[in-house]
Order: sequence, then C-alpha cells, then structure tokens
Amino acid sequence: MGFPAPVMTIEELSAFFVEAFPGVEPVKLNTILSIEQGRARLALDPTGDMLRPGGIVSGPTQMGLADRAAYAVILGHIGPVAMAVTSNLNMSFLRAVPVRRIFADAVLLKLGRRLATVDVRLWQDDEAHPVAQATVTYAIPAATT
Repeated sequence: MGFPAPVMTIEELSAFFVEAFPGVEPVKLNTILSIEQGRARLALDPTGDMLRPGGIVSGPTQMGLADRAAYAVILGHIGPVAMAVTSNLNMSFLRAVPVRRIFADAVLLKLGRRLATVDVRLWQDDEAHPVAQATVTYAIPAATT
C-alpha cells in the first residue's frame, strides 16, 4: 500500500484521545476498532444529544466522527502529535443516518512531512453503501518531521 506500519496500537490511540480531549465523555470519543497499514476503523453509537430534528444523526456529529477517524489513522502512523490539526474537511452527506452504530473507515491517501490527506467513508449496515464521505487534510507540525 506504500505506507509504513502503524506506530501506535488501538490501546495507545484510545488513551491518547482521552488525554487530548479532557472533559469529553469517552463514549463520545468514538471506539477505535482497528488500525493497520494505511487504514483505521472507528465506530460511534449515537446518543440523544447527537440527533437533529427528525430523529437522525446530525451533520456535525458525522463530521466529528470523520475528523476523529482521520486523526486516528494519521496519528496511528506518525505517533501522538497533539498539535496535528485539521486544515480542510470536505463532507458529502449521502443519505439520512438513523440512530444506530455508525462506522468510519479512514484510508490514508497521502502522508507527507507537513500534510496528510485521508478519505473517510461513514456507513451503517453495509460498507458498500456509505451514508457520508469526507476528504480530510491535516497539517502536521514541523517538529515531527
């Protein structure tokens, strides 16, 4: 695939998220299900405060999941760099998202010294039928290069 093996485990990434986002309930930090070469899978079990009128999962919740999945796959490959930040997030909402588990599959497209770009697909019942898609770019601080 052209990317190095991950340098962080699921447990290390999960612990980093809890530390990096103090005050956020761990359930809202998403569950990291896998991290492997060039890829990560996260899951979110939506709660009532993540819904919009009509009883569907809100756009900001979906964007947060996509952003967190991109952050996880990048950090999984470069290590715990808290100051790597989102520089661009382009999101397409493809269909309404009912209140049940949402999966986010993040795939590295480019992992450079200063920028990383990730494709994130959100899905529920069948990964071949995404509910949303995002392209996320992160700026990586110079100290990590």
